[in-house]
Amino acid sequence: MKKTLTVFVFILSTLVVNSQTIYSKAFGNPNDKPLIFLHGGPGYNSVGFEATTAQELSENGFYVISYDRRGEGRSTDKNAKFTFNETFDDINSIYDNFNLTSATLIGHSFGGVIATLYAEKHPNNTKSIILVSAPLSMQETLSTILKSSKSIYISNKDSVNLNYINRLEKMDKSSIEYSSYCFGHAMQNGFYYPKEPTTEAVNRYSMFKTDTLLIKYSSQMTYEAPRGFWQNENYTTLDLKDNLKQIVKNGTPVFGLYGKDDGLFSKSQVRTIENLIGENNLEYLHNCSHNLFIDQQTKFIDALKKWTE
Repeated sequence: MKKTLTVFVFILSTLVVNSQTIYSKAFGNPNDKPLIFLHGGPGYNSVGFEATTAQELSENGFYVISYDRRGEGRSTDKNAKFTFNETFDDINSIYDNFNLTSATLIGHSFGGVIATLYAEKHPNNTKSIILVSAPLSMQETLSTILKSSKSIYISNKDSVNLNYINRLEKMDKSSIEYSSYCFGHAMQNGFYYPKEPTTEAVNRYSMFKTDTLLIKYSSQMTYEAPRGFWQNENYTTLDLKDNLKQIVKNGTPVFGLYGKDDGLFSKSQVRTIENLIGENNLEYLHNCSHNLFIDQQTKFIDALKKWTE
């Protein structure tokens, strides 16, 4: 009987695009199915995915590529424009650098916004997109956070935070300050963490206290990115329902993974996404919040294997 030798390689790359450095890293066999991970934010990085999940995915038959967007995380660039077109150019550079003609895009949170817009503009490069805890309507997400937070404060008779919510409700809802304060309340109220995490998830979250890169980058945010995308692309008012309809019409498969403990999305929002992409293309997971690839990693990987067969 012949034995099959699986070769796993790790490629740490620093792309030079327009004289600037873009951090990227590849996991696994280049002959396997390519996945490109697009991290959340704006202003965050891909360290959490790399440290907890990328290797596991590569061991399940995927060639996994992660990178930090220009001006975010480890891709420092004082001259970053923070526009979607600049971001698309950098993704195309990822394709070139790793010799890809087509790939599945995993868009986590704001990365799902990027994946959706890229797939619409570059359908030939996009084998499929997988939306992971990704908003379609930023204003609906902000409204969900506000309503849920208000309910908690009323229940707790928290007059101080209720006063803050009352002020927020009177703010310009398209402003970067409004979105920043909303996400602050989401963090304060535990909307990013599962209510009853599995033992597997608890063990992975413990890595954030011991892993050197996670300690350095997991709580690091660059504030230039959210303000830049807000100024240039009005990202806090984006509604991507029509874009998603066009992608489906173009024939690009779209899949979705969402957690039932994710305080950024109501059941109604998830149903809307399901109606757009198809019931069989969405999984709504128990004991799971925003970092779905950590909270339910086995189910996350199983879903990707099923959808990319």
